[in-house]
Amino acid sequence: MVKKGNTLKKSAFKDEFEDKPLKTKKSGSKIPLLPSWVSDGRAVKITGIFFVLLGIYLLFAFSSYLFLYFNWAADDLFSTFSFKSILFDTDVEAANWAGRLGAALSILLIKKGFGIAAFLIILVLIVTGIRMAMSISLLPAGKTFRNSLLGLIWLPVALGFIFQNTAYAILGGVTGYQSAHWLQGVLGKTGTAIGLLFTLVAILALAFNMPLELPKRPADPGEEDETDSANVKDFAFPNSKKNSQNVILEDKYNTVEFSVDHGENDLNNPAKPTGEKNIPEKPVSDNGFEKISYTPEPVKPVADVEFTIENQAIEKETVTSDQLPRFTIDTEFDPTLELPNYQYPTLDLLDDYGSGANISVQKDELETNKNRIVDTLANYSIQIDKIKATIGPTVTLYEIIPAPGVRISKIKNLEDDIALSLAAMGIRIIAPIPGKGTIGIEVPNLKPEIVSMKSIMGSERFMDSRYELPFAMGKTIQNEPYIADLTKMPHILMAGATGQGKSVGLNAIITSILYRKHPAQVKFVMIDPKKVELTLFSKIERHFLAKLPDSEEAIITDTRKVVRTLNSLNIEMDNRYDLLKDAQVRNIKEYNVRFVERKLNPLNGHRFLPYLIVVIDEFADLIMTAGKEIEAPLTRLAQLARAIGIHLVIATQRPSVNIITGTIKANFPARIAFRVISKIDSRTILDTGGADQLVGRGDMLLSTGSDLIRLQCAFVDTHEVEKVTEFIGSQRAYPDAYNLPEFADEQDTKEVEFDPSERDELFEDAARLIVQTQQGSTSLLQRKLKLGYNRAGRIIDQLESAGIVGPFEGSKAREVKVANEMALEQFLKDINSDHRGNNIPY
Repeated sequence: MVKKGNTLKKSAFKDEFEDKPLKTKKSGSKIPLLPSWVSDGRAVKITGIFFVLLGIYLLFAFSSYLFLYFNWAADDLFSTFSFKSILFDTDVEAANWAGRLGAALSILLIKKGFGIAAFLIILVLIVTGIRMAMSISLLPAGKTFRNSLLGLIWLPVALGFIFQNTAYAILGGVTGYQSAHWLQGVLGKTGTAIGLLFTLVAILALAFNMPLELPKRPADPGEEDETDSANVKDFAFPNSKKNSQNVILEDKYNTVEFSVDHGENDLNNPAKPTGEKNIPEKPVSDNGFEKISYTPEPVKPVADVEFTIENQAIEKETVTSDQLPRFTIDTEFDPTLELPNYQYPTLDLLDDYGSGANISVQKDELETNKNRIVDTLANYSIQIDKIKATIGPTVTLYEIIPAPGVRISKIKNLEDDIALSLAAMGIRIIAPIPGKGTIGIEVPNLKPEIVSMKSIMGSERFMDSRYELPFAMGKTIQNEPYIADLTKMPHILMAGATGQGKSVGLNAIITSILYRKHPAQVKFVMIDPKKVELTLFSKIERHFLAKLPDSEEAIITDTRKVVRTLNSLNIEMDNRYDLLKDAQVRNIKEYNVRFVERKLNPLNGHRFLPYLIVVIDEFADLIMTAGKEIEAPLTRLAQLARAIGIHLVIATQRPSVNIITGTIKANFPARIAFRVISKIDSRTILDTGGADQLVGRGDMLLSTGSDLIRLQCAFVDTHEVEKVTEFIGSQRAYPDAYNLPEFADEQDTKEVEFDPSERDELFEDAARLIVQTQQGSTSLLQRKLKLGYNRAGRIIDQLESAGIVGPFEGSKAREVKVANEMALEQFLKDINSDHRGNNIPY
């Protein structure tokens, strides 16, 4: 009877509201209350399918963006595009799998928004869509929305705090990074970490209904029995059954199942099953309400026992702080983190020329030369007590101890006579040998040995060296590898006649540093007026080279750009000295140690400083072309740049006094001389003779200020350099070469009057980009808008004339005078309205 009553009421409701259409006062025609496709649920299903497809689309877009971002191919250009350009600009292609719109949404929600927490939006969309389309509840809708919202708030801040100032900072997005930065300013690093852990525990407690109760003291067995019995007395009811309690624990929200299960168990009461069958249609039974109000209470003791164990586990995690070591902010900064998988070149890329194979063949030659030296000296009544031979790769050193009373000058004057008797060129007499008390006579070998770079690189002395900038130059007369530290030199001046080994010497210095240093630790500035010597290193431009922001090629071959580069290095030097002053340190090594230990704040402008090695070939050609314009900044670098990690390596084939001036020589204590034509050239480069008596083909003298060492330069062939550069160039690199500060010429500082009618087509896009990034840089426009330097420079001039950016300030980016995008849009609107107003005829 109850069922029939309910059916009648339901049909009456339909007759009154569904079958009677509304009448409008105006026309009196019948209009349905809702369209049929809405009332029958089709609109809900269509909306659900749309949500599911939108979630899948965003999943592809987000995944593609992160994959491209960590492979340095992200579509960050779309952050400056308008919605209209994204939809209708067919000239712009996107690498994102989801197209231009997917790239723009990824930038908005991941980079500028919530980082990887944006995937929670996809979860909400898919769960909601499946629930609407298929009436399937994968997860509780309310809990899913609440937990996702909490995740969107907490996760970006936590990731921004953990990965700040690293290549993975995008995982927290701009929102997380700025929030973490604000929290650190308010609470400090320790306070922020504690706050994040507290909010994590609070969110987990809310999400999984965890009780925040401390574990109780274990009671005695007797007390436990009493407590259990007391609990049973408090929560037990005469009519409650275990089955009904279990059903409530499984699904306490499903009141229909509870009523049916209870009705099946309570068979003694015939009236209750009838009322419970009507509950799905009309859940207003008095019995049902009474049972629902009392049944949750027996769950409490079970919940207390179960959650006490979980609460102990949570408390242990909080006490031991297992997650604290994961914060990279507590560890040292790793400058190589951007290229973590970089592999150093291997020795198999170099050739082995059979080093040391000729030593055993020279015994007869040694005996003959010894007898000739003794006979020649005897002819001039010079007696010797002892003679010793030391075999080198190119020359053999004969050390003689003259008899008492023999003057050293007398032996030194016989240099030409000894050369005549030995029938050899390149005889050099060292009288006396410093620190030994002997006189040395260097005689070239008939078959000089080729010293391979592989034998030097593989030596223990090079592999175990702890120098900051170790470079291998060759072998000494004792056949020992010569390894030096460029930071101790600190600059090298190299000279020699054409074809005597200068280019090989430069390749040896550069290659040995490439074998020992990571791209984050050292950069090269290469100047090659000859245009053919250093171009082999162009393959490692994005790894090891530095250049001006407006330069298309890292290897500088234009003499006019050399002046700008040297002045830019002077600006870099001044900027670095300012950083050292703020850090209260005296050199770059101490500064980088403090930065790695996170004692210097990057937000104050501090950064890891790589060494800069300036390699200049054909220096004489530069001096003849530019003269004082090059000498002045170069001299300043030589005088001051040592402490901040800028080192010069200069090579020339004309060591004349008008090329190598006294000012330059005074700041280059380390000098390398290959074979030169005359003694005057030798004295110019070394302040002493001897370079004119070298054999050539890599035979060299190295002066370190106090010592003069004869070396055989290690040979590095062209194909070896190509293999090394190809090995490095094939690996993952930085997006661009290391940018030196911008240097403004006189013509760059001229004021330009702003004429709205002559604005560039990309003027407004460039203005939005600069205001959005708050960086007024020409190189920024080149990279983001894919412009040439000239056009980007003109746009910067127009922006300066319009008052959007400030004037040029050396190495620093221009000041952006517009605070935000809203102010910029109003500014552009005013400019456009003024321009149109001026063209309206009155």
